[in-house]
Formats: sequence, structure tokens, C-alpha cells
Amino acid sequence: MKRKIRVLVAKPGLDGHDRGAKVIARALRDAGMEVIYTGLRQTPEQIVQAALQEDVDVVALSILSGAHNHLFPRVVELLKENKAEDILVFGGGVIPEDDIPFLKSKGIAEVFGPGTPTSVTVDFIKANIKRK
Repeated sequence: MKRKIRVLVAKPGLDGHDRGAKVIARALRDAGMEVIYTGLRQTPEQIVQAALQEDVDVVALSILSGAHNHLFPRVVELLKENKAEDILVFGGGVIPEDDIPFLKSKGIAEVFGPGTPTSVTVDFIKANIKRK
């Protein structure tokens, strides 16, 4: 039997709004994925440690605070340092269009903005996952 896709949904930084993260977590769960939600105000180091401990396939980062250009690349950098660059990392939240090329250049696979149908995120994961 194939293992379910394991996704860590994380809220980096001081952002205290988690509605979007919870919506994504439920949608991924309903799509048959195993979801681990870290809760609010996580550091990149905490997120990466949780990803490694939980042996996830995907890290989904959600942010509204505006610190995405610092926090998202730091998560990718720490994953690489821990030889876990096979983990797919994507982001979502209120992120200016102008920042998306920078984030992608730093290893963020995709960025989903407000109003993106959850099915788009589910399909993206299924199409881009590197199964362990």
C-alpha cells in the first residue's frame, strides 16, 4: 500500500492569522493527504525540525505579515543544510506578485494567493511530489 502524501502546514513569523492555513490543511486532508499543522508563530528552524521529524513530502508555508522574502527562503536553505532538498516547498498568503519571481528563484516551488481554489493546490502537490 502506498504511503499517503505527508504535508506540513506552517505559519512562519509573527503572523497571527491562520484561517487560510486551516482551510488548506482541511482541503489537503479531505484530498487524502496526511496533514501536520504546526500552529502559529513558528521560526524557520522549528518548521524544518518538524518537517524532518515528521518525514514529510511537502512543506506548505502560509504568511500574511510581509516577511515572506526572508522567512520562505530561510526554510528552503535549512532544508538543504539538512539534506532534505527533496521536500517540496510552496507558499501562500498575501504576497505581492512582484515578489513571486524572487521566491521561486530561492526554491519556493509555487506561490498561491488569496482566492486560489484549494483544488489547484491539491493538483499542484500531486503533480510535483517526489515520493519517498
